[in-house]
Amino acid sequence: MDKEIIALINLAIKEDLGEGDHTSLACVPRNKKGKAKLFAKDNGTIAGVELGIFIFKTLDESAEISIYKQDGEKVKTGDTILVIEGNEQLLLQAERLVLNFMQRMSGIATFTNRFNQELKGLNTQLLDTRKTTPGLRKIEKWAVRIGGGTNHRMGLYDMIMLKENHIDYAGGIEPAINKTNAYLEKINKKIPIEVETRDLAELKEVLKVGGVHRIMLDNFSLTDLRIAVELIEGNYETEASGGINLHSVRAIAETGVDYVSVGALTHSVTSLDISMLVIE
Repeated sequence: MDKEIIALINLAIKEDLGEGDHTSLACVPRNKKGKAKLFAKDNGTIAGVELGIFIFKTLDESAEISIYKQDGEKVKTGDTILVIEGNEQLLLQAERLVLNFMQRMSGIATFTNRFNQELKGLNTQLLDTRKTTPGLRKIEKWAVRIGGGTNHRMGLYDMIMLKENHIDYAGGIEPAINKTNAYLEKINKKIPIEVETRDLAELKEVLKVGGVHRIMLDNFSLTDLRIAVELIEGNYETEASGGINLHSVRAIAETGVDYVSVGALTHSVTSLDISMLVIE
């Protein structure tokens, strides 16, 4: 498990347990073993199974877990996902943490998969964005991958994206690109450069300057997207962005862009309903 995710889980456990789970301590025998199942209360794509198992094992390393659904599999209401046998107090301590993570991740995976279905048969890839819950980015982007999407960049450090505010502060598209390439040469670092364009005039300016890897076509009409793809002629990767939804994504992808980026994959999802129930 990724060390940052391990740290996040330990923080979540500390946040929830505090000085102790007084409810379980008060009425559940200390060393008694029991069984419980995790099951879906909604239809969708399950995600967070691996993470949920890790949380159960973190709290009770002797827990025995049977897996009925793997990450990325479809579930319908009533489907069993996991059956866990272990210390009853520790199962109860893990319950809400596991459900919170798995419900959130499954909601993201389900929504991502719905977008992917709209792109079936096309070469366009679905990207997420940095519009994630602070501290949960790795978890949420993991869920996007489980749902069949592709991660854009993890943060400000692994890709340069010259957006409108960077361009305005830099004095325009040409100085922004030139300064960026000079900076990367100075620090001897090779990371991809993407530049945002808001219309065909800005796109033509980028094409004149060059020196980038991907061009973002932000809020372009379908007509302008087609023109943009023709102008770029495959010399740079293309990414459409801006308010893309389930109703518009296929038509946008059919213009020939390489990528569509959808912030809603992580910032506007509904968690998938999952529950834990004690069983005999």
